[in-house]
Amino acid sequence: MSKKNQHVVPHQKQWAVVGAGNLKATKITSTQQEAIVLATQIAKNQTSELLIHGKNGRIREKNSYGNDPSNIKG
Repeated sequence: MSKKNQHVVPHQKQWAVVGAGNLKATKITSTQQEAIVLATQIAKNQTSELLIHGKNGRIREKNSYGNDPSNIKG
């Protein structure tokens, strides 16, 4: 399985999980929270990033699962 960032995006009146560069949604859910849970699992499994879009389509949150630079102080 290739590493693809996962996007949670509005899809009509529902929410979709879409891998970066994919034309087809991995899964369509009735709530954003359901999509976030699924996309988080995929991103963790692939050590990729999760990008959560708001209803307006703009990115409102990003989470990285394994691609963080090691020189960030926390």
